[in-house]
Amino acid sequence: MANLRDIKKRINSVKSTKQITRTMEMVATAKIRKATDRVVAATPYSQAMLEMLGNLAGKASGDSHPLLANHTEKKNAIFIVIASDRGLAGAFNQQVLRAAEKKAKAYAAEGIQTSYILCGKKAIGYFAYRGVTPDMQFAGLSADPTFDQASRIASYVRDLYEQGKVDEVILWYNHARNAADQDLRTEQILPVEIAKEEAADAAEAEAKAVASFDFEPDEAAVLNKLLPAYVETMVYHGLIDSAAGEQGARRKAMKSATDNATEISNTLQRQYNRARQGAITTELNEIVAGAAAQKKEE
Repeated sequence: MANLRDIKKRINSVKSTKQITRTMEMVATAKIRKATDRVVAATPYSQAMLEMLGNLAGKASGDSHPLLANHTEKKNAIFIVIASDRGLAGAFNQQVLRAAEKKAKAYAAEGIQTSYILCGKKAIGYFAYRGVTPDMQFAGLSADPTFDQASRIASYVRDLYEQGKVDEVILWYNHARNAADQDLRTEQILPVEIAKEEAADAAEAEAKAVASFDFEPDEAAVLNKLLPAYVETMVYHGLIDSAAGEQGARRKAMKSATDNATEISNTLQRQYNRARQGAITTELNEIVAGAAAQKKEE
């Protein structure tokens, strides 16, 4: 009977854990929609900004603005690493943290020094354990990042880049491919790289020329306003994209945990039933043997 009590205790423990994981799965499901809506709402703005930068590509050069200039020698880099504040999200945090650390080690081998801006308690804890002191850190905002956070980060890296103290700024985060899966993204924030689109034929080239922008007062003034805003937008988009990915990863991890708990519970229940059946059989055998012994005595 002691064995039966142990199995029953394990069954109750697994069911209790299942209730917790199921609840967390439902909470993450409810948060995914809000986080995804933020990404969808921000995407048209960032796409329009990229289109304007692309239209300026033919007229802009590295000398047009300090944020466009490629530094001849790369000595210092900043990694903006975005992770979550909470765990229980599968490999969501590990893949971005390990990728950034691996790249930093490769840079160190090339003589390039890397500093960090860390977003999320998991990123802060991961690098603190390795003795890394970040330039900036943000905690408690991973599930609901703010534009002020993005603005502070963008302003910091812009100033350092314009002063020549930093030669490259890279953003590391998990992109929410869909509600369940995430892809590791590595994006160069500075120097700003403007992609020049080439027309496939003369007709397309003419159409692009007609659709080109007229800039007032001039292209240089627009660049002075557009490029700083572009850096802020890139950082903010990474933050909200990671927030959506975090909820998707947590829902997937909690669903897997709930399914595993169900399977374990069913297995334990079968063990309990077999043990109970064995105990009942043993008791019946003892009763029958006792009755037979008493009958012989009579």
